[in-house]
Amino acid sequence: MTIRNRKPLIALMIAAGSVLAIPAMAQTAQQSAAQAQTQAAQAQQSAAQASDAADAATGAAAQASQASGGGGQTWASVDTDGDGAISKTEAQVNAGLAQVFDQADTNKDGKLTPDEYKAYVAAQQGAAGGGNAAPGR
Repeated sequence: MTIRNRKPLIALMIAAGSVLAIPAMAQTAQQSAAQAQTQAAQAQQSAAQASDAADAATGAAAQASQASGGGGQTWASVDTDGDGAISKTEAQVNAGLAQVFDQADTNKDGKLTPDEYKAYVAAQQGAAGGGNAAPGR
C-alpha cells in the first residue's frame, strides 16, 4: 500500500470512530444529568426532613415551657413558700400564669396545684386541636 492510499484510509477510520463515539458520549451525559436530578431530589427530601425535625423540636420546647409554667421557670421556682401549690400572689412572677390563674384554679381555693394546671393545659390543647398554643395567649 502506498502512502497516498494510507491517508484516506486513516482519515476514514478516524471519521468512523468519531461517529461511533458520539452516541456513547451523549449517553454518558444523559446518565450524569439523571444522577444530578436524583441527588437534587434527595437533597430536597433531606431538607424537608430537617425542617420537620426542627418543627418537632420547637413544639417540644413549647410544651416543656408550658409544663414548667412558661418563661423557663419551674414549678418549684414559682412556688416560693414550698407548699407544692402556687398562690395567686406567687403566680404574679409569671405573666402568662397570672392571666390564666383563675381559669386553671378549678376548685377556687386560691391555690393552683400541679394537677389543676396540667388539667388546664390539657383542656387548652384539646380545645386548640392539639396545638401548642400557650394558655391565655
